[in-house]
Amino acid sequence: MKKSIQQNQTQTCTTCPRNCKISRQIQTGFCNEFNTIRISKIIKNFEWEEPCITGDKGTLAIFFSGCNLRCDYCQNYEISRGGVGQTYTIDEFCKLIEENQYSHSSIDLVTPTHFSKQLAMCFEKFKPSIPVVWNTNSYETEENISLVSKFVDVFLADFKYSNDQLGQQFSKCNDYFSKALPAIKLMCKLKPDILDGEFMKQGVVIRHLVLPGYTKNSFEVLDQIAEHFENRKISLMSQFTPNGKSSLNRKLTPIEYKAVVAHMQKLNLINGYLQQFDSASEAFVPKFGENN
Repeated sequence: MKKSIQQNQTQTCTTCPRNCKISRQIQTGFCNEFNTIRISKIIKNFEWEEPCITGDKGTLAIFFSGCNLRCDYCQNYEISRGGVGQTYTIDEFCKLIEENQYSHSSIDLVTPTHFSKQLAMCFEKFKPSIPVVWNTNSYETEENISLVSKFVDVFLADFKYSNDQLGQQFSKCNDYFSKALPAIKLMCKLKPDILDGEFMKQGVVIRHLVLPGYTKNSFEVLDQIAEHFENRKISLMSQFTPNGKSSLNRKLTPIEYKAVVAHMQKLNLINGYLQQFDSASEAFVPKFGENN
C-alpha cells in the first residue's frame, strides 16, 4: 500500500501555480490537457514575433493545446480551451525539432507551461542548434522556471496585470501578479541578454498587451518593469482583437496606446518594441486546426 501511495504522489500535477494535484495520466487539469504533448498548430518561418526572435529565417512556432489561464478575451481561445490538437510522443516531438532546426532562426514554444516536464524530456534527448524560446503567460512557479531554463535560451514573457484583482476578473486567476513578478525576476536572473546584432541568442523579452479601457493597468505594469527590469527588452503590444466572448468588446483606441507609450517614454524604457496599430486585426490571428 505504501508503494502505491508514493507512485500516486509522483503522478500528481504541480507544474503551474494552479497546483491541481491530479494525475494527468487519467484526467485533465485546469489546462484541459492530459500529460501527453498535444500541439494545435505548427507555423513554419513564422514572422509575427519580435525581430530579435524571428531573425532572418523566421521562427518555428509551435502552438500547444490548452492553457493554465482562462482569459476571456483570448484571441486563441480555440486552442487555449484545449479544443483541438494532435498528440506527439517524446520521439515524435524530437523529430519535429530536428527536421526543422536548420530552416529557422529559433524555436518558439507558445503557451508550453503545462507540458514542461514532457518538454524537458524531449530536450534532454535532443538539443537543437538554434535558440529555444519559452513563449509564456508568466503564470509560472519559480521551480518550473528553474526546470525549463536548462533547455530554454530565451524567455518571451507576458506581464499582463499589475494586481491580482484583474487576473481574477479576466483570467480566472486570483494570484497572477503575485506569481508572475517573481517568475519574471527569476527568468532575468537566469538568462542575461546575449545578442548577435539584433538577434537574441539568450535573454528575456517582457511583453505587455494594452487592454481597452485599462490604461491604468498598463501604466502600473510599466512602473513595475521600470522598478525591476529597466534594462530588459520590452514589447508593448496594441494588437487587442475582440473575440466576442469578453466584456472587452472593442479595439484599443490610438489615444489609449499613445498614452501608454508616453508613460513608457517618461520612465525611460527605450529598449524594445512598439507595435503598429494595424496589428489589431483578425488577419493576424492564426487559423487553427491545420498546420502550415
